[in-house]
Amino acid sequence: MRRLLLIGGGHAHVHVLDALAREPIPDTEVTLVSPFPRQIYSGMLPGWIAGHYSIEQCAIQIDLLAKRAGIRFVQSACIELDIEAKQVRCANGQTIPFDIASIDSGPTVDLSFAPGALEYTLPIRPIEGFVTAWPGLLERARLATSGFKLAIVGDGAAGTELAFAIQQRFALEKLANARVTLIGSNAQPLSGLPARLRKNAVSLLKQRGIKHLASRRAIEFFPGQIRLSDSTTIACDACLVVTGAAAPAWPAASGLACDENGFIRVTPTLQSSSHPFVFSAGDVAAYADPRPKSGVFAVRAGPVLANNLRAACTGNTMQRWEPQGNALYLISTGKRHALAAWGALSTSGNWVWRWKDRIDRRFMQRFS
Repeated sequence: MRRLLLIGGGHAHVHVLDALAREPIPDTEVTLVSPFPRQIYSGMLPGWIAGHYSIEQCAIQIDLLAKRAGIRFVQSACIELDIEAKQVRCANGQTIPFDIASIDSGPTVDLSFAPGALEYTLPIRPIEGFVTAWPGLLERARLATSGFKLAIVGDGAAGTELAFAIQQRFALEKLANARVTLIGSNAQPLSGLPARLRKNAVSLLKQRGIKHLASRRAIEFFPGQIRLSDSTTIACDACLVVTGAAAPAWPAASGLACDENGFIRVTPTLQSSSHPFVFSAGDVAAYADPRPKSGVFAVRAGPVLANNLRAACTGNTMQRWEPQGNALYLISTGKRHALAAWGALSTSGNWVWRWKDRIDRRFMQRFS
């Protein structure tokens, strides 16, 4: 009996669980290790904040998917991988052996980038941590009748979308004195996306009353204050960190080949470049053909990962994953309106939000 271990409940592993429910792998015992029984779909999180969805509409119950597939589910985080002994140690004290492992544990946020970040900010990841903290943060804004200042560090797609969503929620709650400030090191938000779309985003931020502090970094955090790289200091009642994805420490510590940032190097078949019995996909992976850290690529890698894990267990031929050159980016702007980018092309409108909503709901319905 082979032992297949799935570490993490990310977007790619959701496809694996679905595939295993449809067709189990013969003579294979499968275990899923994840710290949470559900996966909050990141594409719909801003919609939940803005008040368009309930949290249940944004959640995939991976524990139920595992149960449907006859997979043992261990609710805990992996904290150590012993690559020679082929076993992992979990935060709950369990040690789980494996013959083949797949890692889709998602990224973390590195709070060591500035003094005080660990003590005085709330990272967006893990998403469950943010989801738990958000109602309390919103209640603080409701009670702050003299005004509430919320800062968001990171003006990429996730940070910008979050700024729009929170400002929309403040408007929905009629919190006229609540303000959002977006801090980023670029001249405009949404680095890497088309210039026209970025210009559109700047205009929308101004329209929605969101202040964008461009071309500066947060370099130190204090209670109620942030010091920036231009030597200015801004006041804030709460600060969210939505900077780039960071890798957990344990993959590199295990001896797996990783890139300079600690992400697991994988071949086109999604196998570790140093240990072929380990697979990886999603943001924790460094693909042979590099791609941005985006759920779009994790979702697309899912079917190939499912096929190759089956092939590894049965001795069949593996597929190569060739990620698309361009990804479709759909960025909601708080209201039922969104921006869209495909390569150098961009557009926006209420119809883009309806398009995004259909895509997201269809994705969720597949795994309900």
